Amino acid sequence: MKRARVTSSVLRSIGYDKGSSTLEVEFEDGDVYRYFLVPARVYAGLMAAADAGESVGRYFNEHVKAPGYPFEQR
Repeated sequence: MKRARVTSSVLRSIGYDKGSSTLEVEFEDGDVYRYFLVPARVYAGLMAAADAGESVGRYFNEHVKAPGYPFEQR
């Protein structure tokens, strides 16, 4: 999956596969996680936060981690 680099102290890059609703996140430490069943609006919100210079990490915690989407570490 192709990921776009983001400016964040926590996240390095973010990718999304619309067909499978899979969000792929690379953390600054190099760990990569895939989150499943994530709506496209959540990915769009992450990228909008990045584009606006807002906290991508905060958005990720509130809209991806907190809801508890199933995930796997790659």
